[in-house]
Amino acid sequence: MSTLNRLVLWNIDHTLVDVGRVTRDAYAEAFQRTIGRPLVRLAPTPGRTESEIIFETLAFNDVVTTDDHLAAFFDALTEAFATRRDDLRAHGRVLAGAREAVEALAHVPGVVQSVLTGSLQPNACLKVTELGLGGRLDLDAGGYENGVYSKAALLELARTRAGERHGTRYPESATVYIADSPRDVQAAHIAGSPIIAVATGSATEAELRAAGAERVLATLADTHAVVGAVADLTRI
Repeated sequence: MSTLNRLVLWNIDHTLVDVGRVTRDAYAEAFQRTIGRPLVRLAPTPGRTESEIIFETLAFNDVVTTDDHLAAFFDALTEAFATRRDDLRAHGRVLAGAREAVEALAHVPGVVQSVLTGSLQPNACLKVTELGLGGRLDLDAGGYENGVYSKAALLELARTRAGERHGTRYPESATVYIADSPRDVQAAHIAGSPIIAVATGSATEAELRAAGAERVLATLADTHAVVGAVADLTRI
């Protein structure tokens, strides 16, 4: 891979890590604190921002939403994750090849790595740092749930942040997103960037190809394939 300025944006849940048990527990606590009764059904999470998950979860549980619900739920969810650091380490896991892929890309000249996630920033940072992945990721340059923007818009925001932090530009063609859902594929294409889709979430390789992913991998276990895909998709 030649020395060019490239930005690699990682989705977190089901791409780098699996912290599903902790996430469900945190949502249950946040729902109880915000609504005052137990959570019965959690909305699907793949490829979604936290606000999408929260609003659909409220609807599934017959809650008539108001403008106050989202901010209150954000606060409760952040606090629920903050008290679960030990649970993240005990019950979370780094997915096969993720640590090696992040490490390999960190040694490629000109590559900056960050995250693009639908999670709130404090929660996203806890997920990767408690599981030992934060050291190679510029978390201050990432795109996170902020209650306003879609994932596609957050990708654009991450490109801008990374460029400002590293004194360069990361055009669409020099930015690659690595994620696991068809909704992530759609977000990348809206933002004009290629995507490496990994079938480590709920979507199959066939579904990710049908969604239009430029490259599809079964897992991140083949480090050379990951690094090679980044190189191929960001040739500028």
